[in-house]
Amino acid sequence: MADSNYDYIILGAGASGLMLAYRMAKDSYFDSKSILIIDKELEKGNDRTWCYWEKGTGEWDSLLRKEWNTIYFGSHDYAQRIDLGSYSYKMIRSGKFYDHLWQTINQKSNFSFIQAEVKAIKEGEVEVQTTDNTYSGKKVFDSLAKPSVYSEQEQYPVLKQHFVGWFVKTKTPQFDDSLATFMDFSIPQKGNTRFMYVLPISKDKALFEYTLFSKDLLSFEEYEDVIKAYLKGKGINEFEITEKERGSIPMTSFKFSKLNTSNILKIGTAGGWTKASTGYTFRNTTKKTKALIKFLKHNEDLSKFHHNSKFWFYDLLFLDVLANHNDKGSKLFSSLFKKAKTKTILKFLDEETTFVEDLAIITSVPTKQFLKAFFKRLF
Repeated sequence: MADSNYDYIILGAGASGLMLAYRMAKDSYFDSKSILIIDKELEKGNDRTWCYWEKGTGEWDSLLRKEWNTIYFGSHDYAQRIDLGSYSYKMIRSGKFYDHLWQTINQKSNFSFIQAEVKAIKEGEVEVQTTDNTYSGKKVFDSLAKPSVYSEQEQYPVLKQHFVGWFVKTKTPQFDDSLATFMDFSIPQKGNTRFMYVLPISKDKALFEYTLFSKDLLSFEEYEDVIKAYLKGKGINEFEITEKERGSIPMTSFKFSKLNTSNILKIGTAGGWTKASTGYTFRNTTKKTKALIKFLKHNEDLSKFHHNSKFWFYDLLFLDVLANHNDKGSKLFSSLFKKAKTKTILKFLDEETTFVEDLAIITSVPTKQFLKAFFKRLF
């Protein structure tokens, strides 16, 4: 028997779970609903750095750590400073973000939080079993990732966006804090897609991140050795490492939606909300949670929340190419940024382009590998 009954149970208090709870707390429609959040941790702190591009002002602007209107793309084939025009590239640290969301959630008496580890979820009148108790919910939103569901299949390629980052502080001003390095492929590729990602927060503070799009992780020392060499190559020899972060984000077009049922919806990375071709999740989560709030007011069947789109197929082809030609990533991205308008690229990655704009993207990348991937999937 379940110990407690709830209208909604949210599993995981990370970005997607907490953002969904926050939107429920702000909408009077959910005031009469009992909502339970379960996570094994309450205080997550600055465990994540999220970045996204956005046109004009946005919902989370008051929480931004920094934003940039100019980015740098660099490789041996193409290098350019790029003015983002009406867009800006925005950075949020998770600690401030979590605090902001909890502040709103905690004002609502219909919300409860239980610190526990989820052991199992039973379908039907949904039961969530934790280390201590069992809770029943009419609807459950599950953000707890289970990598085995996509890593143990072969129909869809699985890459990882994996990285280690150093937040460094220098004694003297060293950085142009008006320019974010979006991708710098000038580092050794070693048969993979590897780049440096640099976010200068001020003239003496910056995040240097060594990122790969590939199948296999490296040893921690390998990531750090490249960051160290990159800093040295930039003439930055005296610095303090104030913080380190590491991560591994799945890049796959696996159909996460087939894991959903009428009463259980996978959300966040666990629900395929990560953009398969880039590893970006935050912006998608902002849009998906808004859409989900609207959906819940008119629909009972959670399995109907997901809709297929052309962008899923585009991402699948991209990952097919990148998985089979992982050493070509630098050339692929260089061709894209050289030939397509940056505004169109950003719209395309946000899944907001028209078919005519899609064609501008498609014709800007090397066609041979994509045509081969296309016909292989077609037949």
